[in-house]
Amino acid sequence: MKFSMAIPIGDVTPGEFQTAHAVREMTQALEASGIAACYLTDHPAPSAAWLHSGGLGHDALDPFAALSFIAAVTTKLLLQTNIVVLPYRNPFITAKAAATVQVLSGGRLIMGTAPGYQKAEFEALGVDFHKRGAIMDEALDTIRLAWAGGAVTKQGRDFNATGNEPRPALNPPPPIWIGGASDAAINRAARAGDGWCPFFSDPLQSKVNQENAINSVAHLSERLQQLHELRGKHGRSGPFDVELGPRENPDFGGKGSVQQYVDAVGALADAGVTWATVEPPHPSRQAYIENVQWFGEQVIAKTSA
Repeated sequence: MKFSMAIPIGDVTPGEFQTAHAVREMTQALEASGIAACYLTDHPAPSAAWLHSGGLGHDALDPFAALSFIAAVTTKLLLQTNIVVLPYRNPFITAKAAATVQVLSGGRLIMGTAPGYQKAEFEALGVDFHKRGAIMDEALDTIRLAWAGGAVTKQGRDFNATGNEPRPALNPPPPIWIGGASDAAINRAARAGDGWCPFFSDPLQSKVNQENAINSVAHLSERLQQLHELRGKHGRSGPFDVELGPRENPDFGGKGSVQQYVDAVGALADAGVTWATVEPPHPSRQAYIENVQWFGEQVIAKTSA
């Protein structure tokens, strides 16, 4: 099992997280702890009501710009978008941003993607919320063409490439992981993904997200079986990653049982999960760094033994 840990640079607490020094300090702690990757999410124009709701609302820096900076201050940490909302952008813009991170990081990008769920954000960006699934499917195909090298000829819903050549060509391109657990998401991951990154349901989530989530390890196993059957039907084979963290975090730095969390990670691994996401508490930057160090000493040491 590999771990990808959230890095809280969307937190706007003055001076704590959104400075060059803070990002360098946090990411170097991640590398030193044995964490394989860090991840960022994508919210260019979230609803103010959601952002200040006190529930799942959170800010976010631009993921590609932020990951480029993280690449410059680290040497081996993998860089994950978890997730980037493909319908928010023209696919050639997304392909160029991702290619830039991939080239300048020495091939360390993992591009987690999803169609998105926040209707108000779609409206602010001028994108049809109800067509997001079709737009995402189109984007996945177009991004692959853009990374392959050579001229691209493709008529899209809102673009028309007539022999455009979006360099650089990538060898290897970053893996694309597909988020969500709906039937459409499963088929999309089977057809066009190098991995699948669903999430567990949470009562604080929107109705759209709850309907598109994993409910239990048994549900995960059912969906994985369906996904692998569909991969076969699409003629897909080879390595395929699955990322999902346990429903509950470990008791960071506390007296709770680490073994309970390790067992939960083991159950996910038995079901076919290869990566686990982790979101440590971050009341301050120092607390975050201490939690990262604790996780490396108490969890990674046990799961890699």
